[in-house]
Amino acid sequence: MHRNKDLHTYLVSKAHQLTEEWYNTIDKSTTSGVYSSDVPEVVENLKKQNFEFHQLFCEVFIIDKTTFNKKLDDWVLTIAEDKQHLETPTHNIIQEFMRVRNQYLDFVNEYAQTCNDPNIVEHMRGWEDTIIESFDKAMLRFMELQNEVVERQLQSQQQIIHELSSPLISLNEDTALVPLIGNIDPERAKLILENTLHQCVQKEVSYLFIDLSGVVMIDTMVAHQLFQLIDALELIGVKPILSGLRPEIAQTAVQLGLNFNKLTITSTLDKAITVKSIVNG
Repeated sequence: MHRNKDLHTYLVSKAHQLTEEWYNTIDKSTTSGVYSSDVPEVVENLKKQNFEFHQLFCEVFIIDKTTFNKKLDDWVLTIAEDKQHLETPTHNIIQEFMRVRNQYLDFVNEYAQTCNDPNIVEHMRGWEDTIIESFDKAMLRFMELQNEVVERQLQSQQQIIHELSSPLISLNEDTALVPLIGNIDPERAKLILENTLHQCVQKEVSYLFIDLSGVVMIDTMVAHQLFQLIDALELIGVKPILSGLRPEIAQTAVQLGLNFNKLTITSTLDKAITVKSIVNG
């Protein structure tokens, strides 16, 4: 056990050297992203991240595996979420993990040569196995976590796109407009329903114009969801006024057996606004 402590002390004392040697030997002609940056703040932060890794990784020889894996996971997550690393090709990042791993294998060999211990070869095999296993775990975990981060970003961006594609525009204190444009698939239709209901309650809307003049085509499922929205609006006390209903959309609704009796429908948005003004007197 004392050999592990001695090795830990030795490696910690080399942490700054490990970082400087690693950074100075990066082949900037074959790497891109964070590793090829010449922005001082980026370079400084990259070295800081690398140095923090060395301080953490050296503990693999002196603390229990569960605690070490938790610390390693936390550090890997900071790299996976780091903006500069997200803009760096994954293969470049894995390449640098491998170069640092080789640094450790070299330093362990260098340390072993300073030891007068008949069992040093056996110790070295154990240390090398630990280094390789831990780096493999770190690289795999990095790819998993970065993939999760990217997926979350894509979902967030998609959510924003959907919200922007079905905005609720306030016209006055009790009237709003939802102009629908483009193709509406079932997923977007579901978001339109949820967002519209939420915003109508939030903005205390009494009258809502739903303009479909920009919608080219919808299928039977989407038409059904649209009329679900209309029913839901009436349940929360919002009067829906539909405009720009194309003949093919109307035909789809009729085929579904949807009821138009209670629904105010106009050919254009201008006429819908006029109808609302007449209703209010």
